[in-house]
Amino acid sequence: MTQSSHGASRAVHAPDRIYLGGTVYLGGAEPTRERAVATRGDRIVAIGDPNEVRALAGTDTEIVDLAGGLLSPGFRDAHAHAVFGGLGLRDCSMYDTARGEECLAIIADFAAAHPEREWLVGGGWNMDTFPEGDPNAAMLDPLTGSRPAYMLERGAHSAWVNSAALRRAGIDRNTPDPADGRIGRTPGGEPNGVLYEGAMDMVSRLLPAKTQDDYAAGLGAAQDYLARLGIVGWQDALVGAYGGHEDPFETYDRADRLGELRLDVVGALWWDREAGLEQIEHLVAQRARANGHRFRASSVKLMLDGVVEAKTAAMVHPYHDGCGHELPDHGLSFISRDTLLAAVPKLDALGFQAHFHALGDQAVRDALDAVAAARLANGYRDLGHHIAHLQVIQPEDLPRFREVGAAANIQPLWGCALPDRDRMVLPQLGEVRRELQWLYGSLHASGAELTVGSDWNVSSPDPLLGMHVAVNRRPPAELVGAVEPFLPAEGLPLDAIWHAYTAGTARTCGRPDSGRIQLGMRADLVHLDRDPFRGDLEDIHAARVLRTTVGGVDAFAA
Repeated sequence: MTQSSHGASRAVHAPDRIYLGGTVYLGGAEPTRERAVATRGDRIVAIGDPNEVRALAGTDTEIVDLAGGLLSPGFRDAHAHAVFGGLGLRDCSMYDTARGEECLAIIADFAAAHPEREWLVGGGWNMDTFPEGDPNAAMLDPLTGSRPAYMLERGAHSAWVNSAALRRAGIDRNTPDPADGRIGRTPGGEPNGVLYEGAMDMVSRLLPAKTQDDYAAGLGAAQDYLARLGIVGWQDALVGAYGGHEDPFETYDRADRLGELRLDVVGALWWDREAGLEQIEHLVAQRARANGHRFRASSVKLMLDGVVEAKTAAMVHPYHDGCGHELPDHGLSFISRDTLLAAVPKLDALGFQAHFHALGDQAVRDALDAVAAARLANGYRDLGHHIAHLQVIQPEDLPRFREVGAAANIQPLWGCALPDRDRMVLPQLGEVRRELQWLYGSLHASGAELTVGSDWNVSSPDPLLGMHVAVNRRPPAELVGAVEPFLPAEGLPLDAIWHAYTAGTARTCGRPDSGRIQLGMRADLVHLDRDPFRGDLEDIHAARVLRTTVGGVDAFAA
């Protein structure tokens, strides 16, 4: 059948479902319109005038009343750690708070509620949660007693441990820092209970092993949670063994083979930064092992640097000290340029998508150079290479995203100013680089393709909250109080961020036949209780998901 601008053609077979009584976001910069949509199986089969589409109904067709709400393509998340996010929902979770005293209360309650646990494990604290930036073992010790505790920082770049955990790991004042990390220390040189980057593994490798049943339960919890937010699929940004974590490959693949994977998942296979090009053969074999129905392992994650807060993000210019003086420190580059420029063209030639972690402007530049090298070697291949995080970008690199064909994978919740975060970051960047942070509006204006990831469980995966911050450049006042928008000119139009969460991220997640409401496209849909395009931009986050449908099958219904 064909779509008509004047209505809908009659289907040869009656639709399974017809959506009526609301507005529809078709995709792109189109405004929302009063339309009806019909689906059959996993495809969209009619769009048009509500009366004409309703006339296509058969005796078994389900009629869904949108009740004045919005029907949109389903949202996707192009950078998530969903299995660990789901496990975090079952462990000591501090992901829903930003206050140090609340973190301490959560830990105390968790310890009291779980006397059977040998280790107390959790996560979700931030470097800006505590007045001095970092917690310490002395805070944990009274809450945890003699049991070791390991609390992962929200960004997974540091861990907070107690004295019992330090003793178990044999970490004392004489323990040297590992080559890829740092042990936090008191002014007197004693370990203070915070472990950065590779130093985390000194304790995490001692944690009780999770069972496959634990990981399966974590994936199940993640699917339920994400579907309630309107998410129909995601890209897992770390499928591989790293930092003491179990590789979630088997969890995803087993769920797919058993028919238990209800949402679409692309696994980004971990590039081992201690190995070289010889690992590509293993990556090819891993891709071939994936079941390929709802779980596909078609991307490779290349972690190029760390984070600004720990001075491990790779920067073009040196970091500053607290007085504005330059330090002899440009951060860390975890993969050498020579290796990177050789690896990405080889991966591209083999049909792999490159998924880069790059926060510092040097890491961003290196990623762009690597994609440019792949284009030079192989020509343009539509694989959806994308660069995630992008905290600092030099202005001359903005147009290069479009020029080399690399998508900008943004984390909207990070593009706002919060007093504690500014206190941690701005002295190290200086005033000039403050204005080069989270340049989402400039990326869009330069013609860069935008895709969106939350980095959950680092930050909330809620797409409506992410859109709110992307547009307004500040969180809702009821969450953090009144704060000024951060570089408000870098806010995105609502249609641009909506497109990024739908069609843009569908492409990144290997679903070019999803992300738009068009004839023949997949019936990956979300029904909201209102149309945010027709309301106040300060109320975007207030919309609620009523139904999430993946391939014509409901994954969530309120």
